[in-house]
Amino acid sequence: MTQPVAVSSARERRKVVAASVIGTTIEWYDFFIYAFAANLVLAKLFFEPAGEGMMQILSLLTIGLSFLFRPLGAFLAGHFGDKLGRQPMLVITLLLMGVATVGIGLLPTYDAIGLAAPVILILLRILQGLSAGGEWGGAVLMSVEHAPKGKRGLFGIFPQLGVPFGMLLASAMLALMRVIAPGEAFEEWGWRVPFLFSVVLIVVGFIIRKTVDESPVFSEIKETRQQESAPIVQVFKMHLPLVILSALLFAGNNAVGYMLTGGYVQGLASRPEDQGGLGYDPVQVQLAVLASAVVWAIFTFLSGPLSDRYGRKPIMNLGWIVQALGVIPLFQFVFNGGVGGVLLGTSLLAVGLGLTYGPAAVWFAETFPASVRYSGISISYALGGVIGGAFAPTIAQILLQSFGSTWAIVVYLLFMTSLGLLASLLLKDRSNIPLDLEFERSGEWKSWTPARGDA
Repeated sequence: MTQPVAVSSARERRKVVAASVIGTTIEWYDFFIYAFAANLVLAKLFFEPAGEGMMQILSLLTIGLSFLFRPLGAFLAGHFGDKLGRQPMLVITLLLMGVATVGIGLLPTYDAIGLAAPVILILLRILQGLSAGGEWGGAVLMSVEHAPKGKRGLFGIFPQLGVPFGMLLASAMLALMRVIAPGEAFEEWGWRVPFLFSVVLIVVGFIIRKTVDESPVFSEIKETRQQESAPIVQVFKMHLPLVILSALLFAGNNAVGYMLTGGYVQGLASRPEDQGGLGYDPVQVQLAVLASAVVWAIFTFLSGPLSDRYGRKPIMNLGWIVQALGVIPLFQFVFNGGVGGVLLGTSLLAVGLGLTYGPAAVWFAETFPASVRYSGISISYALGGVIGGAFAPTIAQILLQSFGSTWAIVVYLLFMTSLGLLASLLLKDRSNIPLDLEFERSGEWKSWTPARGDA
């Protein structure tokens, strides 16, 4: 069976691409602003009574906390995304993330309202986790299911670009605020401005996403009334091995990526020495990470067309090798090379991160059948985030404090990279299969995905 030509017009595809890139960029900007702030100032402002060593760990734990609620967000968004459509969930998740981010920017500190401050902070992080759990799946499917034949890898990288673009925007905003409000002014009010700036981004994203047409694949499902009554149940019942392997695939990238996107390297490099950091100039560190975000974006973009030409598996496998080669010298550059070392180490790491992150979206979409695809990729993504990215910065900090050496962190990151490589080797490359409902209902689909999953 040949893949049918996508029914969406070129104009509609451009709108979908814009909505995917802008929406995910906003979502990840919101996430990165929090992650960077948690490494830089939130420990002192919200958790100082816990003591010098523990307050930093508690602050890092709040980064991972939101990941624990991503599976619930994925469950809800996947369920309603497979029943009601991809487009409405994109709008809802964007608004939820915006509300939480602005709320953090307005939240009084521990000195002002006591224990209520960290409690409310945690609740807002939970809301961010619920939103992020459903955001990615909808953005990916809107892009991939609108893609013309032979270009699904290219279209799949656009929601992925939201990560480096969001990190770039967040790094630029924090660097700017470090200049405008240096020193104590940053701790007093400067850190809040990037959170509040999210209001502008949310309005822009909402307007764009509201105008995008529904995915043609879901439109077909709706017209033929083929929605599953309980899609998430079907995913676990029929495709559990695929969920596990897809989650490990994402975890391998997330654990390493969150050294940058979770703000760990930035915090380690720019915190004062009396707070366990290296004391580098924070503006220069932020600009170095900004440059690495550009590298990440470039290689993410390149990985999509390459996966269309050579297949998902070969590009991903190459990416895991390059990622491992970037992990090994990372902290040697950071500790011994000053800000230039931060720039070199993070930029080298970003090459492998881009190659492993770019093809993941389309590979996820091609792994699950149309009627449960939103649920399948959302829950796999969320579980991968919990396994890999949720507590990677916290684990790194505990390893550093326990062993007194960054080589313990390197071993941990290489182990997570090897899990991603293993999943990549076991998952089937399905880049040639149609994504429509007709193919799912045909006998050919079973040869690709037998009952109860197939690796």
